[in-house]
Amino acid sequence: GSLTFGVPTSPGVPAGAAASTLVAPFNDPPALDATFETHGDRIAAVIVEPVAGNMGVVLPAPAFLSAIARHTRAAGALFICDEVISGFRVALGGAQQRYDLSPDLTVLGKIIGGGLPVGAYGGHGEIMERVSPSGSVYQAGTLSGNPVGMAAGLANLAALRDPGFYDRLDRVTEQLANGLRSAAQETGVPVTVQTMTGMLTLFFRADPVRNLDDARASDATRFARFFHAMLRRGVYLPPSQFEAWMLSAAHTPDTIEETMQSARVAFAEVEQASAG
Repeated sequence: GSLTFGVPTSPGVPAGAAASTLVAPFNDPPALDATFETHGDRIAAVIVEPVAGNMGVVLPAPAFLSAIARHTRAAGALFICDEVISGFRVALGGAQQRYDLSPDLTVLGKIIGGGLPVGAYGGHGEIMERVSPSGSVYQAGTLSGNPVGMAAGLANLAALRDPGFYDRLDRVTEQLANGLRSAAQETGVPVTVQTMTGMLTLFFRADPVRNLDDARASDATRFARFFHAMLRRGVYLPPSQFEAWMLSAAHTPDTIEETMQSARVAFAEVEQASAG
C-alpha cells in the first residue's frame, strides 16, 4: 500500500535489502519530494502500483504519478510500474494507458495468461538489452514459454480486443458499486466504494481512502461479518478488507443483481450485529 523504492520490506526480505529500501506514502507528492531531496542521488528505482490494489482499490491523485515520472527522470532512476493487478484489467494498455505514463519497466502477472501461471516484464530497449542473451542479466523460469500458458495468453488478448469489452466491464463494475452504495445507505452502514474498470473495494468507512493509513482505518470487524454473511449466501468475496474485488466478462448484469440481493441482506445483518 505504499510507494516503494527498491525492494519492498517484508518478513521474507533480507535485512540488508530492507535497510536499503525507502518507503513513501501513496498519493503524497510532498513526501515524495522530500525523499528525493534527501536521497535522490542514491535512488536506483521507484516501484509503484499506478492504481493501488494491494490495500484495496485506491486511485492515484492527479499530481502523484506525474511527480514520480518527473523525479525519476531528474535523478536518473528507473520508473517501474507494477501492473500485476491493473495490467490488461483497467484498459488494454493498463493503468499507464489510462494515465498517459511511460515507465521504464512494467511488470505483469497471471492476468496476461487468463489466470494461468504466466508473468512478463518489459521496458525500454536499452534496459531490455541487458537481459541474456544480449546482456549479462540472466532470467529464466520453469514455466517460461510454456505452450499452454502462451496459448491461453493469446486467447485472452484476443478476447480483450473485442470492441466494447472494456465499456461492458466498466458498466458492470459501476453497477455493482452503485448497488453496494445504495444497499449500505438503506441499512445505515457507513461505507466507501472505490472503483476502476474491473476493480472494486468496499471499504467499511465513510470517508474516501487515499493511502494505506486511510485503508487501515476501515472497520475490519464489520467487513468480516459482511464477508461471512455473503459467503453463507453463495457469494465468495476476497477474504480481506484490503483486497480488491476483480470483475470479468463472466460477471453479467444478472450476476451482479443476484450479488446485490445477497448484499442487501448481508448489510442488514452487519447493522444488526453492530447495534447489538
